[in-house]
Amino acid sequence: MASERTQPRILINGGGFDTPWIAELARLTGKPRPRLLYLPTAAGDRDDAINTWFERCSPLLVEARAQKMFIDSLTQTRSWEEVFQWADGIVCSGGNTLNQQAIWRAQGIDLLLRRAWKRGVVLGGASAGALCWFECGSTDSRPQALSIVQGLGLLSGSHCPHYDSESNRRPQYQQLIASGELPAGYACDEGAGLLFEGRRVARVLSIRPDTQRVYRVRPWRGGVREEALTAERLASAPA
Repeated sequence: MASERTQPRILINGGGFDTPWIAELARLTGKPRPRLLYLPTAAGDRDDAINTWFERCSPLLVEARAQKMFIDSLTQTRSWEEVFQWADGIVCSGGNTLNQQAIWRAQGIDLLLRRAWKRGVVLGGASAGALCWFECGSTDSRPQALSIVQGLGLLSGSHCPHYDSESNRRPQYQQLIASGELPAGYACDEGAGLLFEGRRVARVLSIRPDTQRVYRVRPWRGGVREEALTAERLASAPA
């Protein structure tokens, strides 16, 4: 069992994490200059996503790296175990959750992320980088309509990102919970999110708590009950 010092923690955001969110994740590591690893798998390892990561880390006292999954044996000289042992914190990109999960499982990354979580590495991300930690959730990873995707299961229940910014997210997530196709879970607006310690919600965070919210959504009398959680404002990152 993890000690208090290395208690598993996951910091998620409904969409669009930025420098203050990275700063908070870095602070949670407890390291004076933490080593942060970015996994742009859901974004297809796009260079623009990686460039944005480094730009957002640049004001912070961190050592930042990015690790692509589309690799070959000649250029990827470190084992996956070596890559993940290096990190104090791991941040996952938004994008296609279904493809992300398939690639991670093919490469054995799902097991390494679980081990990292258990030894106290702080995990996090936004959108697909938030959904991936839950048992399941609502995704736009398939053609035509939102559907259900399975995650790593480090966090119990379901998740829905982009709750306020995409008009079909809220009604579809509620319908799936009301029907029993998804278990109860948490829905996050853009820029709002949660800090989990173990599988327990420790904090509710938002950049602008007056407009960004997190909701606990659960089955209730044939429908759903949606409970807005009080958020605290996340401080700006140091200049």
